[in-house]
Amino acid sequence: MKLRNDSQRFGAIALLFHWLVALAVIGLFALGFYMVDLGYYDPWYRKGPDLHRSVGVLLFIVMTLRLGWRFISPPPAPLASHKPWEKISAHLTHWALYILLFVAMVSGYLISSADGSSVAVFNWFSVPSVSGHQTGLEDTAGLIHYWVTWAVIGLASVHALAAIKHHFLDRDDTLRRILGLAPRTNPSPSTGTHNYS
Repeated sequence: MKLRNDSQRFGAIALLFHWLVALAVIGLFALGFYMVDLGYYDPWYRKGPDLHRSVGVLLFIVMTLRLGWRFISPPPAPLASHKPWEKISAHLTHWALYILLFVAMVSGYLISSADGSSVAVFNWFSVPSVSGHQTGLEDTAGLIHYWVTWAVIGLASVHALAAIKHHFLDRDDTLRRILGLAPRTNPSPSTGTHNYS
């Protein structure tokens, strides 16, 4: 498998970014949902938020690299069989997910740094506060973080269902390409792949 994308398929780096981000987002959402009801004496009361913050900062770095890689190695073109509205909705969904993820990560960072403290990442390094102590910022950022993360999960679910629809109903190679699998058939050079990076 090539490292870079080509006109037909996603490369290894784009696939790695896609699935690494997908797993991190699902894990962070699940952990965040679990942490809400933790009691003060629960061992995960402090461990959970520390892990959540650390993975969140690393995800921000990965997403920044992924966005850069998208410009260095553009994704394949949509499949010729896809309808215009499918191409437009896939494009809009993709960029909406990018925007929502960055809003979720920045708001999460602001929750933790609103008191002026830095955010430690697995004791490897710390990200300093850019806001300093700001009264009320934690609550505002928390509200944004809550609703945006639910929006991410909702949109990602629609994104996944669309890929499944393409695989089982349309019987095209959309899902196979993002899984790194060979196409069902050998497409002609004019046929690309759906942009689900």
